Amino acid sequence: MRLIFHISILLLCCACSLTSPKIEKINGVSFVASRDSVSEKNIKPVVDLNANYAAIMPFGFIKNLQHPEIIYNTDRQWFGETDEGVKQYVQTLKKQQIKVMIKPQIWVWRGEFTGLIKMNSEEEWQELEKTYENFILDFAKVAEDINAEILCIGTELENFVAHRPKFWTQLIKKIRTIYKGKLTYAANWNEFTKTPFWADLDYVGIDAYFPVSDLKTPTVADCLQGWNAHLPDIKNVQQTTKKPILFTEFGYRSFDFSGKKPWLIGNYDANPNLEAQVNTTKALFETFWKEDWFAGGFVWKWFHNYEQSGGTKDNMFTPQNKPAEEIIRQYYKK
Repeated sequence: MRLIFHISILLLCCACSLTSPKIEKINGVSFVASRDSVSEKNIKPVVDLNANYAAIMPFGFIKNLQHPEIIYNTDRQWFGETDEGVKQYVQTLKKQQIKVMIKPQIWVWRGEFTGLIKMNSEEEWQELEKTYENFILDFAKVAEDINAEILCIGTELENFVAHRPKFWTQLIKKIRTIYKGKLTYAANWNEFTKTPFWADLDYVGIDAYFPVSDLKTPTVADCLQGWNAHLPDIKNVQQTTKKPILFTEFGYRSFDFSGKKPWLIGNYDANPNLEAQVNTTKALFETFWKEDWFAGGFVWKWFHNYEQSGGTKDNMFTPQNKPAEEIIRQYYKK
């Protein structure tokens, strides 16, 4: 009788393991805010990509890297950058079964890098903390109201994090009292190993602009080899924190040397190179999407007006209307 009991338990355990649902990858797009509201027509291309998530990105603005005041949710901003716009975008996405990450971001005048934001006095740091807390907590309330699945608490703010770590720990606690979903932070590709509060979040978020090749048109094999330089750090942080890795942004421009400095946003006259974008994109998917510890990511970037976006003469990040779009579609379908 005891033998029969043990066999029954064993069979039950095996059956449970066989039927356990596989964790769904986050197959996301970074859905760019616009002047206008969006409709089902604007969301259909996202669905056709086999995406299941979209990052919605309201913006706050500061005058310069030493200025502590963040201006946000004003009548002078585009509709999609305001709380009203965020709610309308999310409602429209969710009608098409697209989940969302709310990702409030800062824009420094003239596009200066947010990682360099640094105050000159204790008083200015405290003012920045106050205004940033208001910015994030307001959108945490929005995220809770619209049942957003993920909230990203900051994007590429290396100096701010390094100089004021206690502020971030306290901020996360305050966010948790308002918002009940998952939390992450979007660390820059060369910042994430130093971020001190991963234990307090649900995902290790990385804006994954890692350099993978110095070649004009790298092959997939070249880029796969290039990832070997970064995988040890990524795996080490994952194993240390026991948190899944989420690429809060990933993508490559469709121009020459796209894998050399993937973070570059200038050089608008550079020659388009669609093959370089395809090969770098393929290598990223082949490196990460099969890993259990990897949660997925959000391709940078996706515009609401699909028909007018991207195209074979475009040298920017968006994969829309380029061969890279079909690559993403295939991997997202898997």
